[in-house]
Amino acid sequence: MNSAVEATRLESVDTSTPSRFQQVFDKQRQASREAPYPSLEQRLERLEKLEALLTNNQDAIADAICEDYGNRSSQETRMLEIFGLISGINYTKKRLKKWMKPQKRHVSMAYFGAKNTVIPQPKGVIGVVTPWNYPLFLALSPCTSALAAGNRCIVKMAANSQTLARLMDQLISNAFDEDVLAVIPGVSATEFTHQPWDHLVFTGSPGTAKTVMETAAKTLTPVTLELGGKSPTIIGEDFDINTAAERMMFGKFLNAGQTCVAPDYVFVPRDKVEAFVEAAKKVVKGRYPSASSKDYTSVIDQKAFNRLSSTLEDARSKGARPVNLLGNDPIDEENRKIPPHVVLDTSDDMVIMQDEIFGPLLPIKAYDNIDDVIRYINANERPLALYLYSDDAKLQEKVIYNTLSGGMCINDSVFHVAQHDMPFGGVGNSGMGHYHGQEGFIEFSKLRPIFKQAKFSGVLAMAPPYGKTFEKMYNMMIKFKL
Repeated sequence: MNSAVEATRLESVDTSTPSRFQQVFDKQRQASREAPYPSLEQRLERLEKLEALLTNNQDAIADAICEDYGNRSSQETRMLEIFGLISGINYTKKRLKKWMKPQKRHVSMAYFGAKNTVIPQPKGVIGVVTPWNYPLFLALSPCTSALAAGNRCIVKMAANSQTLARLMDQLISNAFDEDVLAVIPGVSATEFTHQPWDHLVFTGSPGTAKTVMETAAKTLTPVTLELGGKSPTIIGEDFDINTAAERMMFGKFLNAGQTCVAPDYVFVPRDKVEAFVEAAKKVVKGRYPSASSKDYTSVIDQKAFNRLSSTLEDARSKGARPVNLLGNDPIDEENRKIPPHVVLDTSDDMVIMQDEIFGPLLPIKAYDNIDDVIRYINANERPLALYLYSDDAKLQEKVIYNTLSGGMCINDSVFHVAQHDMPFGGVGNSGMGHYHGQEGFIEFSKLRPIFKQAKFSGVLAMAPPYGKTFEKMYNMMIKFKL
């Protein structure tokens, strides 16, 4: 996420409730030390409470998010946030017993008779700092993994999500004890990130993440960072342009492009650029007759609206050719709605090709050679996502093994995030660590190794005083690689 649109910035938002936050943190820390290993039954009960809370309050949640945005359709909220959480909780519940089982590990013959076991144990208290773009999902998806792993969680929502934060505070307080799960509106990010967490999750910009990581280092707090960046898309020579446009326009313009894994720019074969633009126009007009449609999300605030307007004007002034996919449909400043645009003839000196866009603008880069595309992608920071539209198995393999990104989709965009049995996370500038599925359970667990010596310890044969017995045993271990 670009620092200019960062909603989880570290300045104080509201310091009216720091005492409550500190009290809840202290409660959770004490509870995690007094009862460090919740049973399977306790964990399942907590997940079921969270599932019921989401299922029973879908309309209120969608209304709160819509109010924070100015406009966001309830269908989009239910599809992208509520359903993903409920289905993720169910996936986790079905597999949690297996994930919790102690794992037997190999024992060298040098320690014959001993036993090795790895036990996943809860880390303790997890802090979750979330942005405004998917304020529910990005708050509670990490919590699902953390609660499954037996932890306790406190969530700090963004300044632009305070209507939702107040609602979730009320709903969660009614369903959970504060020493298990809490959402606390108004707590400043500075106060939140300075606590000695057992693990901290941050979703936001790389710039702010560096400050968060520096702060966490002072208490040796491990971090999971979900950031962003410019996620490239490639349309292969072999792939149908209409199908590519149909699928890509869905992922790109969900939430008006305010998605960390949205396609940020697209490589199109040079001779198919105009056909792609025409196909994109047809698709977008069929979905959003105008930007005033209730199905089309508003830009989150005036600052973000001004930034996107400036980005578009910067590109135009430097020779780019913006194309409004809704024809003459005007930009609506009052409701903060910018019609979906593609931008042709871009160059790297334009802001649109330098910063993460995080809005309904999609630069198109014409290409002649796939090797040039791969070199361009690799010359930039590692993206959070990479998308390839191609049925050519050799091209798929070439792109997969000659690039690196947090995640990847072939023949679609965005929806790798919704796959519960795959980890979600960035690499390099786009983040570190994972959650979702078993990897999320592991992320918030300490994989604790337990070595149990046999009744009779053969290792003692090598104890001092050193002499012939030691040399004989040592040479045998080396010879047979025990």
